[in-house]
Amino acid sequence: MIKSYAINIDGKTVNIEVGRIAKQASGSAVVTLGETVVLVTAVSTDQVREGIDFLPLTVEYQEMSYAGGRIPGNYFRRDMGRPSEKETLTARLIDRPLRPLFPDNYFYETQVIATVLSTDKENEADVLAILGASVALEVSDIPFSGPIAAVRVGRIDGTFVTNPTRSEQEKSDINIIVAGNRAGIVMVEGGGRFALEADLIKAIFYGHEAIQPMLAIQEELRQEMGRPKREVKVPVMDSGLQDKVLELSTPLLREVIVTPDKMLRQQKRSEAKKAVLEALGESCEGMESQVNDVIHDLERKMVRQMILEEGKRIDGRAFTDIRPIECVVGILPRVHGSALFTRGETQAMVLTTLGTEKDEQRMESIYGEQYRSFIFHYNFPPYSVGEAKRLTGPGRRDIGHGALARRALMPVMPDKEQFEYCVRVVSEILESNGSSSMASVCGGSLSLMDAGVPIKEAVAGVAMGLVSDGEGVAVLTDIIGDEDHYGDMDFKVAGTRHGITALQMDIKMEDITGEVMQRALEQAREARLIILEKMNEAISKPRPHVSQYAPVITTLYIKPEKVRILIGPGGRTIREICRETGSTIDVDEEGKVSIASPDKETSEAAVKRINDLLQEAEVGKLYMGKVVKVMDFGAFVEILPGTDGLVHISQLDQKRVNKVTDVLKEGDEVLVKVLEVADDGKIRLSRKAALGESLDDVS
Repeated sequence: MIKSYAINIDGKTVNIEVGRIAKQASGSAVVTLGETVVLVTAVSTDQVREGIDFLPLTVEYQEMSYAGGRIPGNYFRRDMGRPSEKETLTARLIDRPLRPLFPDNYFYETQVIATVLSTDKENEADVLAILGASVALEVSDIPFSGPIAAVRVGRIDGTFVTNPTRSEQEKSDINIIVAGNRAGIVMVEGGGRFALEADLIKAIFYGHEAIQPMLAIQEELRQEMGRPKREVKVPVMDSGLQDKVLELSTPLLREVIVTPDKMLRQQKRSEAKKAVLEALGESCEGMESQVNDVIHDLERKMVRQMILEEGKRIDGRAFTDIRPIECVVGILPRVHGSALFTRGETQAMVLTTLGTEKDEQRMESIYGEQYRSFIFHYNFPPYSVGEAKRLTGPGRRDIGHGALARRALMPVMPDKEQFEYCVRVVSEILESNGSSSMASVCGGSLSLMDAGVPIKEAVAGVAMGLVSDGEGVAVLTDIIGDEDHYGDMDFKVAGTRHGITALQMDIKMEDITGEVMQRALEQAREARLIILEKMNEAISKPRPHVSQYAPVITTLYIKPEKVRILIGPGGRTIREICRETGSTIDVDEEGKVSIASPDKETSEAAVKRINDLLQEAEVGKLYMGKVVKVMDFGAFVEILPGTDGLVHISQLDQKRVNKVTDVLKEGDEVLVKVLEVADDGKIRLSRKAALGESLDDVS
């Protein structure tokens, strides 16, 4: 049976079709907005994956080149290579609101794949993929506590817009994705151009209201098309054994949850689990995993009770306190810009490198090719959390945190016309105990200033947490890893003194109110101002000059008709100047010349070569030229590369000349003086006026 549904969202129609294609998947859906079409499938195997205690869920998002009428630019001309950054980030967007809605103890291999089949290059596919994933799971036999839906919220000229097009997003000062279910908001991702806290809260709840029609349609669809859900068998521990585990572990965990040092706390936790298992002996044989689950749940409960009932945090701070901060800039001698940002047990060393236009990152997507002049990379080596693992390429988390930090800093970056460098920032996480992405934002801001990048103002970030039991609510500033793990919300907020530039929120509780969110954002603002003060003590404004080790970029403007002279036949002239001076030179059709040189001397040498090559004739000046053409009325003499003038037969000699060839022939070198440069560029030369002058007079 094929079913189609149309949903009106702010005057735009979203279509959902189920039952036509990909019918062998556990569930599938096709979602369309405009001419953007996304197919989403969900499949779960029949066999439990043994030996794991987590949900084996993988979410993939792929933008097929044919969707945008393109052929892949790689050697094999295939789409199925390494996912692009956009594909990875969108896969994370789909994954984050879905993952908490699967039941505990569901250990069947599960995969969600979203494929963009067509794009009109205006309507984004990411929010459609989130909706399609929920629909596919709703109609499948996979247990899922949905439905969910998502919209993008923008604000143009003070008015909120649902799912703004790509061109509308350029005019929007807020751009966030809001995902949620009937109970409330489950995820927010995006940013703004120095948006106020109150405005973002309005945007978030506007988005939650906008998704309601999509939730209603899915509930109807599930009734009509949904398959019976699988039963999830939950292993039951003997009540006597469970009571014994609780009795043994409670006093041990009391000491664990008040240990401020992360590594020592982990050691004590491990020792507590080991002691409980040893005390239980053979009575827990084969139930070790369940015993560990009971201990984990007990620790979670105790941490939350300590926060809500005693008003205490794991490391002893007050709810609004920030961990100790240390900021150091210029820590590496040859790096163009460097900073070390430490907050508690989280430490980021952030490095800035300045490059030229040739270093810009080429981004290929279904929308076409783009070039990125500001790059932010985040690295999370295993030693940062005391682990020893094989080093691999960046994972989804690394890419996601780098994108978040880039989004936070992008609004303060200078325009390309103001600062022509390509800028790459790399955050190396040296220690981690919560909020390393926000440490990367702070360190990135410091590093950019140290590199002399003229950013508009400093940017800082902080991660907020929330613990609630339905009655009491605690909003925690600058959360550590365990507070994130045991809490109900991870809310990262970055911005300047004047507003928010990026935020990322994952909520594990239902019915979060605007009042609680306002409280969290207000605490985040107060924390951000404190952090900015600490950062300003290290460096308060960008250095006046870039590093002496950074390339020197010089811009010249030449007449468009001179471009071909600079380039030369087959590019020979410009290549020769590059080889001789050690510079890299680019020129466009309008005559803009960009010179990138390793140092000032090299830059000056390149500028001199170009000026010498493209200099223009001056009236009264002597030039040694070459005869390029002889006519009956005179000879044309090239006095500068690509520039020639006419020596009229009357100007060849002081005596009368009958034939031009009596004096000059093609290829002859001759000293001439410029008599006139007309408005149309024509040059009148004289050999007669130069007679008696010497080569020494030629400047």
